[in-house]
Amino acid sequence: MILKKSVFFVIILLGFMVQSQTLGSKVDKETLALGEVGTYTVYISGLQGKVVNSAPENELLPFHFEEISDSVAVSAERYERIIQFAVFEEGTYTIPAFEFNIGGSVQRTVPYELKVVNTAQKGDEINDIRKNKEVTLDAVDYWDMYKWYIIGVLALLILIITIILVRRYLAARKTSPKVMTNRTIRELEELRKKKFIERGDYRSYYVELIDITRKFISRQYAIPADVLLTDDLIEVMKRSNSISPENEVIVENVFLRGDLVKFAKTFPDREMMEKDFNDIREFVKRSSHDLETEQLRSGV
Repeated sequence: MILKKSVFFVIILLGFMVQSQTLGSKVDKETLALGEVGTYTVYISGLQGKVVNSAPENELLPFHFEEISDSVAVSAERYERIIQFAVFEEGTYTIPAFEFNIGGSVQRTVPYELKVVNTAQKGDEINDIRKNKEVTLDAVDYWDMYKWYIIGVLALLILIITIILVRRYLAARKTSPKVMTNRTIRELEELRKKKFIERGDYRSYYVELIDITRKFISRQYAIPADVLLTDDLIEVMKRSNSISPENEVIVENVFLRGDLVKFAKTFPDREMMEKDFNDIREFVKRSSHDLETEQLRSGV
């Protein structure tokens, strides 16, 4: 009876051993130099066609280990995974125990401790641990590398162009006929507030009136009235045809009278001074019409 039980136990034990799988692992070196290639191997025997599941390719070892290759060989009875790796910092590192699912049964490997040392000596020639990889770049890669520099340069160019256009626009507004007309009207009003007419100070009055008119002609009609003598200015105005005959007569009469007043050859009364003031103001207001006529004539 005892013999029968023993035989039965042996048969069960042998059946269990036949049905079980053996999981093993190994490392070829427990001490590595910086950048030296090591090999970690996991093997399973007695698979009997069962499926083995584990971490994906190149994702088994911890981040300290840079995996160079990760290959798996599987047959009906054996599974073998060989990983080549390197470590590029000195220190002691651990390859932990990994879980492998073998046909629904989870088994674990044993952990290993590796020491990484720097074997270089003072004066040794320094060589690259690994050869440089040649990478072919296309347009998309160059765009990814330099896009922010390109965008920055374009933004700077747009800003510069915008500033230039705004400055030109503001400068054009400052020199526009309407702006020039309004500015001169204000200058004439400031002249009136000085009450030269009321005090009978006709010399100061005509000096400033003619000076305001000269500056206006220079700005509005691009005639150098501020540097020409009265006779020369009258000749240039008539030759340029930019000022209407009606306005030319007003400017000519006021300027000639002003010259006579400055040299004390005539003494205008208050009524004449008021008339000259009003005539110049109307000339300034009508200047835009002169410019429109000149543009139609010249086709500008």
